[in-house]
Amino acid sequence: MSTAAETSLHEFRLPNETRQYRAARDDLLRAEIDLRRQIERVAALRRDLPPGGVVAEDYTFDEQAADGSGKPVKLSELFGGKQTLAIYNFMYSSEMDVACPSCTAVLDSLDGASPHVNQPISFVVVAKSPIERITAYAGDRGWTHLRLLSSANNTYNIDYGGQAPQGYQMPAINVFTRRDGVTRHFYNAEMLFAPSDPGQHPRHVDTVWPVWGMLDFTPEGRAPDWQPKRSYD
Repeated sequence: MSTAAETSLHEFRLPNETRQYRAARDDLLRAEIDLRRQIERVAALRRDLPPGGVVAEDYTFDEQAADGSGKPVKLSELFGGKQTLAIYNFMYSSEMDVACPSCTAVLDSLDGASPHVNQPISFVVVAKSPIERITAYAGDRGWTHLRLLSSANNTYNIDYGGQAPQGYQMPAINVFTRRDGVTRHFYNAEMLFAPSDPGQHPRHVDTVWPVWGMLDFTPEGRAPDWQPKRSYD
């Protein structure tokens, strides 16, 4: 007859854990390993997507220059010599009195990650507000690493899922490639547009948002009555 130690996946034990806890934890660990394998399978499927549509317009964005003035920058220039460009749509249009608190929480995290992400690829954030308004908000948040752009004067948001036809803003992550002088769309995080299971959190951009990942480790999980705020004062 096999012992619990023999059937367990490893020998590490926590102080005062019970046999019942270890058995349940091993069952969960097997599920977590299956999930890791599924994440890898999905990532492989994503990488194997066929070429997306050619980007017909070399969109012009506004960026803040070193002297504080605005300067135009083309989509093709955002690659910075790299082959891949990722763009996050920040929900903060001119029609919005305040920025989206969820986007703010996402970008609080991505500001720290940005120097690392920008090594293999280029990563930028766009919002449909004047660049001065965007950078002022970034200053209030203490963002120092994000490359921020204004899409106020182009149709990028509505073309690539960051704005509904009715005009309201939506979160979006888009990835583009540029090879042999041709810019193509590669990926949009489309789960926002797909049906959700009853009671299911949309999980639209969760893979880049550490808040929910951390809460998933806790007994409370994703409390349905809690959402991130801009401030907790």
